[in-house]
Amino acid sequence: MDELLKLLRKNALESPSNIAKMLGLTEKEVKAKIAEYEKKGIIRGYQAIVNKDQLDLNTVRAVIEVKITPEREGGFDRIAARLGKFPEVESLSLMSGGYDLLVFVTGAHLKDVALFVSEKLATIEGVLSTSTHFMLKTYKDQGVLMETEKEDERLKVSP
Repeated sequence: MDELLKLLRKNALESPSNIAKMLGLTEKEVKAKIAEYEKKGIIRGYQAIVNKDQLDLNTVRAVIEVKITPEREGGFDRIAARLGKFPEVESLSLMSGGYDLLVFVTGAHLKDVALFVSEKLATIEGVLSTSTHFMLKTYKDQGVLMETEKEDERLKVSP
C-alpha cells in the first residue's frame, strides 16, 4: 500500500493540501491520485470508525463461520456475492483453514441473527455448515483502540 493510501486509512478527513505537504507532492497531484484510486475502485468509500459499544443501539453483532461447497465455474464467488447482498451482512471474507467464509452480521435481537442463519444463510444451496459466535465487546477495530487509557487523577508523590 502506498503512503497516500496509508494516510487516508489513518485519517480520511485529512485535507489534500496537508497530505501533499506530508508526501512532498502538489495538492493537484494528491487530488488526481485520489480520483484515480476512486475510479479504479481501490478506494471504495469513506467511513468513520465508530465505537458501537458506547452507543445505545441495542443491537446484536455476530461472526459466522461458513463452510460451503465451491462451484465448478465460480468457486466461492457466487455464494459470497449472494451473501453480500443481505442487509444484515456488514463484512464478508474468504478464509483459509477450517471454514470458507467469515461473515459479520448485525441484528436488532438475538432472534434476528438466529433467523438470518436458519432461514437465509443455511438455506443457500452449497452451504454445508455454519458456526455462529456472538460479539460481546470490541477492543480494537480497523487498527483503532476502542478504549482510551484513563489518566490517573491522583497527584504524583515524589520522595
